[in-house]
Amino acid sequence: MKPITGIVITLNEAERIGGCIDSLKRVCSEIMVVDSLSQDDTVRIAKEMGAKVLLQEYLGDGPQKAHAVPQASNDWILALDADERLDDDAVEAIRALALDDPSVAYSFRRRNFCGPHWIKAAGFYPDEVVRLYNRTTGGYLPKKAHSSVQAPKYVSTGTHLLHFTYESLSHWIQRIDQLSTRDAWAMKGRGIPPSTFRPARHALSALIRKLLLKGGVFQGSDGFTVALTTAFHAYMKYAKLNELYENEAGPKRH
Repeated sequence: MKPITGIVITLNEAERIGGCIDSLKRVCSEIMVVDSLSQDDTVRIAKEMGAKVLLQEYLGDGPQKAHAVPQASNDWILALDADERLDDDAVEAIRALALDDPSVAYSFRRRNFCGPHWIKAAGFYPDEVVRLYNRTTGGYLPKKAHSSVQAPKYVSTGTHLLHFTYESLSHWIQRIDQLSTRDAWAMKGRGIPPSTFRPARHALSALIRKLLLKGGVFQGSDGFTVALTTAFHAYMKYAKLNELYENEAGPKRH
């Protein structure tokens, strides 16, 4: 196995960054944290655990994840979010990789959790994501929201990441609020215009997709939870996009 640099982006992740760094240490010779000016102990914890910390005001998902790559000591990059961990099978798979073909990027299956509960319904599993790539041929797309790795070839390891997505249902709703705000900001940056009907249309589309196309209607309460929260997220990000334009225009005169 060739040396790997682990990269994590953070914002107020003091409770989770330690576990993420410990996970990366199992396969990485270097760990870099790109911190969006956290107000908690994220930076201190990361430094004490031996990570190189770069302070960078948030640039958007893709640009932020790419920020540390030119400064990494290794060409192979393993990118995790602060709430992700390598499962044991992923560690074994990475250690067994020769990493002799830089054109290949490797994907993993995420196990998404709400508290201790593994949610598999309505497309929440296997949730295949690319996380290991060679910077000479691949990298994150410069998208400000929901970026992904672009590479010449992809290979699935068939192994797992543990994704401690939500601490509880209440935290799930809080995260939708945070992420929908970020999504709206990114969409406005791409020049997507406001629309009266787009929030409802996208929410309805998400509900149909998760309940029917992804089978959520047959998967019990988890299926409905995923469908309804996905629809809510879709509605709110487009409603917030409209709000951004309204705020920019100022108060209306009647």
